[in-house]
Amino acid sequence: MVSRKEVAKLAGVSEATVSRVLNAAGPIKEETRRRVQDAANQLGYVPSALARNFARSKSGHLGVVMPYVPKAHLFSAYFFSEMLSGIGSKARDSGLDLLLLFRKPGEKMDYSGLFRQQKIDACIILGARDDHDELEALKRLQEEGRPFCVMNHHFAGQSFCEVDADHVEGSRTAVSHLIEQGCKRIAFLNGPDIYSNSTERLKGYRTALQDAGIEYDRELLLEGNYSRRSGLEASATIAGRLNDIDAVFAANDRMAIGVMQGLRELGLGVDQFPAFIGYDDSDVAEMAVPPLSSVRVPFYEMGVLATSKLIPDPLERISALELTGCASIRELLSTELIIRASSIRQ
Repeated sequence: MVSRKEVAKLAGVSEATVSRVLNAAGPIKEETRRRVQDAANQLGYVPSALARNFARSKSGHLGVVMPYVPKAHLFSAYFFSEMLSGIGSKARDSGLDLLLLFRKPGEKMDYSGLFRQQKIDACIILGARDDHDELEALKRLQEEGRPFCVMNHHFAGQSFCEVDADHVEGSRTAVSHLIEQGCKRIAFLNGPDIYSNSTERLKGYRTALQDAGIEYDRELLLEGNYSRRSGLEASATIAGRLNDIDAVFAANDRMAIGVMQGLRELGLGVDQFPAFIGYDDSDVAEMAVPPLSSVRVPFYEMGVLATSKLIPDPLERISALELTGCASIRELLSTELIIRASSIRQ
């Protein structure tokens, strides 16, 4: 184990100077800073997390903000569990602890206060939506130079650090597959438009129709809230229009499976089902009857990437986000259509 004393000796400085350089504490001459970093690199020295946090008066916590929904089991939802697994894995490897923060519906979050009180060193926001108060709180964070990342949501016209999946292309691919199967009247069960994912999926849906020369029909649009129950409720409408609907594209697997359940409860057999495609490729998709075709979203990888953007470099003590001056760093990960029996027309 290399000690700070050895780094100081090789660099020709005091141990206190080594500490200040590696923890970015106080003004240091550029030549001295480089000499210490070179010595640390040469010896492979990495300061302990405990010493680092003490020197920088940091908490060692990565805050993760999640929506609080009464009676909803968020941790069992594929969407959240996969992203949290990715975030937690990368944070653990970097010596950070997660601090979960729940935002109640309508609650104004004081993100800046969490930083000022040194409760968190960086923040990842899950379940964000287009809301004035939310937007203003994030803009304040950016103005203060706080490291944060928004996951699975895009604030149009803003320059936030965002990690997301390409939902436009994901939806376009799904609907194009249904069209290739001979489907022309494709119902789209989408989520609320306060979420950018919903508007992006709608854009992909319309693009696929346009590319195939199929007229866009608003009557084929249905709205749920991403819950299985909302899919169950939509099933009655779909069942009543099966002579006009030959496929259903749902904005997540839960709603797709809710529609399937509802159709069965209404007495329809699987052979009477329209073609189905869900979204997320959650664990239940493969177990559905029939197995559900779905758009796979790399939620775990998104969590790892978002965390990586906020974790400081071991020597520079600044993150990739801070290196850019908190400019926009929006990254879109690719999705993949997983084809199963539900979307195949014989």
